[in-house]
Amino acid sequence: MSDVLDSPGVEPVALADALAERYLAYAMSTITARSLPDARDGLKPVHRRLLYAMRQLRLDPREGFKKSARVVGDVIGKYHPHGDQAIYDALVRLAQEFAARYPLVDGQGNFGNVDGDNAAAMRYTEARMTEVATALLEGIDDDAVDFRETYDGSEVEPVVLPARFPNLLANGANGIAVGMATSIPPHNVDELCQALTHLVDKPRATFETLVGMVRGPDFPTGGELVEAREAVMEAYATGRGSFRLRARWETEDLGRGTYRIVVTEIPYQIQKSKLVERVAELVEARKLPLLEGAVDESAEDIRLVLTPKSRTVDPAVLMESLFRSTDLETRFPLNMNLLDARGAPRVMNLREALQAFIDHRRDVLLRRSRHRLERIARRLEVLEGYLVVYLNLDEVIRIVREEDEPGPALMRRFTLSKVQADAILDMRLRALRRLEEMEIAREKAGLTGEREELEALVTSEARQKAALKAEFKDIRVRFGAETGPGRRRTAVGAAPAAVDVPIDATIEREAVTVVLSAKGWIRAARGHGDQVGAPRFKEGDRERFRVEAWTTDKLLLFATNGRFYTLGCDKLPGGRGYGDPVRLMLDLGNDADIVAMTVHRGGRRLLVASSEGRGFIAPEDAVMAQTRGGKQVLILPGGAEAAVARAVEGDHVAAVGENRKLIVFPLEELPEMTRGRGVILQRYKSGGLSDARTFALAGGLSWRSGSRTRTETNIADWIGKRGQAGRLAPAGFASSNRFD
Repeated sequence: MSDVLDSPGVEPVALADALAERYLAYAMSTITARSLPDARDGLKPVHRRLLYAMRQLRLDPREGFKKSARVVGDVIGKYHPHGDQAIYDALVRLAQEFAARYPLVDGQGNFGNVDGDNAAAMRYTEARMTEVATALLEGIDDDAVDFRETYDGSEVEPVVLPARFPNLLANGANGIAVGMATSIPPHNVDELCQALTHLVDKPRATFETLVGMVRGPDFPTGGELVEAREAVMEAYATGRGSFRLRARWETEDLGRGTYRIVVTEIPYQIQKSKLVERVAELVEARKLPLLEGAVDESAEDIRLVLTPKSRTVDPAVLMESLFRSTDLETRFPLNMNLLDARGAPRVMNLREALQAFIDHRRDVLLRRSRHRLERIARRLEVLEGYLVVYLNLDEVIRIVREEDEPGPALMRRFTLSKVQADAILDMRLRALRRLEEMEIAREKAGLTGEREELEALVTSEARQKAALKAEFKDIRVRFGAETGPGRRRTAVGAAPAAVDVPIDATIEREAVTVVLSAKGWIRAARGHGDQVGAPRFKEGDRERFRVEAWTTDKLLLFATNGRFYTLGCDKLPGGRGYGDPVRLMLDLGNDADIVAMTVHRGGRRLLVASSEGRGFIAPEDAVMAQTRGGKQVLILPGGAEAAVARAVEGDHVAAVGENRKLIVFPLEELPEMTRGRGVILQRYKSGGLSDARTFALAGGLSWRSGSRTRTETNIADWIGKRGQAGRLAPAGFASSNRFD
């Protein structure tokens, strides 16, 4: 190893430094040469190379098609040495009308469908450019953009396309690089041109003005944008956000009060076949009890027929339940992470993205104008030479016939430039008959006028702005709202009003009996009362809690750690086996145990108390937990545990300690809280609270003793103040020191 390090030209480098350097090079290559689009033409390198290769193959919209395999082969061989399938997939996407808002490739053959079916192999399909693609390439021969050598140096390729069409926002883009990503939805080009025209004159236009023109994304598959305007403005102002998109639907009256719902447009990038499968799965799993079934009747247009369970089902409620459960409602992200004109990645807002396109078009305009001025200057020089030929035709012919080097002779005789002399010598004899002084003068005058216009354009900012606005107007005429493809497809609506979807709309309501064993195994058997057979338990286990509920109910469990946990009864295991450990469904530690289980009833109040004899009244709605971790309600000091959670019924509280002393006091002496340690219910010299409950004093205090329930109405001796020790429980009180 030391011999290698001592060799000439070998320099030791730390492994971390070497890895960092190489990974950074890989990351930058992925960001700039593969994954992020250019803000100027909205294309990634593979798309740019595809279009340029198709132009080289003369696949214009007015020409014939060529096999896709021919295009892919040229792209691989000349410009983009990557896998053929990846390049073909990129070409296919540019041709899919349901994927690209303004397709850049006109495909002939099977290019896939909205159901998610793949395109046919590249040897079976044919392709050519669309009018939009030709607009992106317009002026590429007029020195409008820079070129660079291809990967092997045998060809040249454009660094960026002239992009007369605002492709970045019109067609959108998405990609995942190293440490960054981009996601841009497609937009309506008519609206974009309005905003571009306004921005030419007012570069600091407000986002409120721009969003008044660019109202939001315009997806090729339609749908309805239901994002609040404030959220849309915030997304465009920051370059990050998301848009809420819903399917479009309508009802069809079938007579006699019956109807069905027909979905006519689905959200962007949602595969219709998978959407139908998802709806069918939910119906089969009885998660959509309001829906009878779904049938796909689509042909060229989307037609998904939904049949309600009954005529009394509100269509809005049914669709709201589907929006919540399926991809009939989605969110499309916005992350305008782009490469700017210097090739640096950064997040742009809407105004910056539009301005980047305007700046690029201004640069293209100036470069094409200067290129044209150079050509005009060369042509005028040649015309001056032609005029010499016309005026001295016989002398020119003599010099050409007699001189060994006619070029220099012409230059000396008539004071011509080399360009003029070469142009005269390159003329064909039959062209001499067309040399008329009037025609030469007419062409010269026309070119002189054009030169003056171009020189004024190059030096005048006002003329440049006028030219840009004329370009945007032309794009609106060719691809805007007056044309079929240019009409807005995605409806822009307001944020939907809140629709109250009862839980019954997403869960089929069935009677269940929930059983929790002493060792923490929980299950839900179908039916109530005698419909439920005797449950089986593992050896050494037994029943601890049993409640009758419905699958639409929520189950409240109170643990010794003072936390309330919530479980949906529809998510509990069935009653045929032993059930599942409740600890697997909740984040319940091994040092905690369940002390109470009840079915949630909105509006009720609960008496909660700890083993140290403290407690309070808690609103049941406030203890509902939203996560597996539960909700801390009862604060416990070290060594104490939660002991009681009972529904409040009546006007008095009875508390019994482990010392068998009982105290009864008015319920009004307990505070109502949502979280805390509580107040003292009963004092103890030793031990703690065994049980507590509420009851109606007029009806007496009841407790279970064995299999019987006993009620004591003469309890005046035990009535006192909250916090007293109480006196021994009446004779016959349960030996367990509990009321149930």
